[in-house]
Amino acid sequence: MAGDIDIRTERTADSTRSPVVETASGRLAGITSAGVHVFKGIPYGASTAGANRFMPPRKPEPWTGVREATAYAGRSPQAPAAAQRPELATVWGPVDTLPVGEDCLTLHVWTPALDNSKRPIMVWLHGGAFSYGSANSPRYDSTNLARRNDVVVVAVNHRLNIFGHLDLSDIGDDRFAQSGNAGILDLVAALEWVREHAERFGGDPGNVTIFGQSGGGGKVSALLAMPSAKGLFHKAIVQSGASVRFAERERTTRLADAVLKHLGLGRGQLDALQALPLAQLQQAVEPAQKTLPRPAHPLLDRYNFGPVIDGHVLPAHPFDPGAPALSDHVPIMIGGTKDEASIFLAPDEAVWSRTVTEDDLRKRIAAVAGGAADELLAYYKRRDPDASASDRLITALTASNFAVRSVLLAERKAARAKAPVWMYSFDWETPAFGGRLKSPHSMDVPFVFDTLHVIGEAHHKPRAQALADKVSKTWATFARTGDPNSDALPAWPAYADGRRATMIFDDECRIVDDPDGEVRSLWGKVATG
Repeated sequence: MAGDIDIRTERTADSTRSPVVETASGRLAGITSAGVHVFKGIPYGASTAGANRFMPPRKPEPWTGVREATAYAGRSPQAPAAAQRPELATVWGPVDTLPVGEDCLTLHVWTPALDNSKRPIMVWLHGGAFSYGSANSPRYDSTNLARRNDVVVVAVNHRLNIFGHLDLSDIGDDRFAQSGNAGILDLVAALEWVREHAERFGGDPGNVTIFGQSGGGGKVSALLAMPSAKGLFHKAIVQSGASVRFAERERTTRLADAVLKHLGLGRGQLDALQALPLAQLQQAVEPAQKTLPRPAHPLLDRYNFGPVIDGHVLPAHPFDPGAPALSDHVPIMIGGTKDEASIFLAPDEAVWSRTVTEDDLRKRIAAVAGGAADELLAYYKRRDPDASASDRLITALTASNFAVRSVLLAERKAARAKAPVWMYSFDWETPAFGGRLKSPHSMDVPFVFDTLHVIGEAHHKPRAQALADKVSKTWATFARTGDPNSDALPAWPAYADGRRATMIFDDECRIVDDPDGEVRSLWGKVATG
C-alpha cells in the first residue's frame, strides 16, 4: 500500500515547510510543531445542513489543489453547558470559541512521522454529555502525547444534541430511520476514515484505540455495542463516562413529538424541520426535555438527546443486562476521578462554603438512594469521620453519578472472561480554590494529554508533571499492547471478581483492592433496582 501513498513535504509561500498528504478526498497541507506533524479540520463527512440534517453522514465533497489543514474547524451547534461558578470559568484553560455550524464533521491528526511505521492510533472522543463540547480544546492538543509515546492521535468532531439525536424514526418516513443515532453514526464514519487513511499518517489500521472522557466515555460505551463499529477499533478506554443504558424509542419518540409541538410543526412537516434556522431548533431543546418523565433507572438511563436503542444501530443497551458479545475481543481500561461531583456541586454555595448540614446531607442522599440512604451515610461517616457533610455529599454523589456505572461496566465485561478489563481511580487533588474541588470531573484530561501547561496556574503543584508523564505513558502503552502495565507503574492486575484490583493515580501510584467494597453492591442495587 505504501507505494500508493503520496506523502511529501512542500514549501509554502511563507517559506516554511508543510507536510502534504494525499487523502481520498484530496491533498492536505498541515504544519509541523515540536517535531509532530499536525493536520487540523480534516473533513471526514459532508455538511449536515439542509436535506442532510438528521441523516446518516455522507462522504465529504472532494477538492482540487492542496487544502490547508492548519486550523481547527467543526464545532457542532451546542446545547447550553451546565451553569458554573463564575470563578471556575477558566479553570481548565482556554475553551473552544469557534463559530458553530452544521459543517462539523471534521477531525484532527497528530503524528510523529509520515512513514510506514504502523504506530498505534488513539482516537479521542470529546466530552460534553452528547450535547456540547468539541475536539478543539487546547487541553486535547496531542503534540506531547504523540511525540513522547510514538503514537498517532486523532480527535473527532461530530453532531451533538438535537442535531445528532432527534429520533424521528417513528414519526417520519424511511429517510429518518436512523436520525436518533446520527451523532454516533458520525463516529463510525470517522473510524472508517481512520481505517482508510491510517497508513498515510504513519499509523496502523489494525491497532486502533478509542478513548473518551465524560460524554466521550459514553460514546466509547456506545461504539462497543454497535455492529457497524465492529472491527474499526481494537481497544477502548472509558474515562468518567461509563454508559450502561441509553434511552429507548418510546421515550425518544415522546421527546421528538415535544420538539415538534414546541416548534408548531406537525408530524408531516419534517422537511420544514430540516430547513429551520439553528437557533430555532436549539431553543426547543430545554422545553421539550421538561416534558419527559423521570427515567426508569435514574442512575443508569443516560441522556435525553443521546444514543437510542433502536434495534439496528444500537440493538440493545450496551452493558445491560450484560456486556455485549459483539466486543468480547476488546480490552477495556475504565475509571474516573475520586471526586467527580465536586465540579457539578460547585455552584451550590452550601457545598462550596462547606456548610451543608447533616440533615441536608441525609435528604440529598435519600433523594438518590431511597431506603439505602442510612446505610450509605453510616459507611461514609465511618470511612471519613473528620470529613464535612459537604465533602461526604461529594463522595456519595460521585459514587451514584459515576462510580456505580463504571463498576457495573467493569463487572459485566470481566464476567464474560473474553478480554481483560483494568480499573483505575484518578485521586490527585488540585490545590485550586483552597482544595475545595479535590479531584474533580475532568481533572485527569490534561494529565492524559500531557497538557498541564494550558490549564490555570492555580492547579499546579510539585510532582504534577511527573504524574502526567506516567498517565500519558500508561494510556499509550495500553493503546500499543492492550495492557497498561509498564515500568511507570506498580504491577497492575486485571479487574476480576475476587480481587477487583484498582490502580490509584496520585503522586504515589498504588493498587487498592475493591475500594469502597463495603457499599459497592449496595450502590449497584440502588442503580439497578
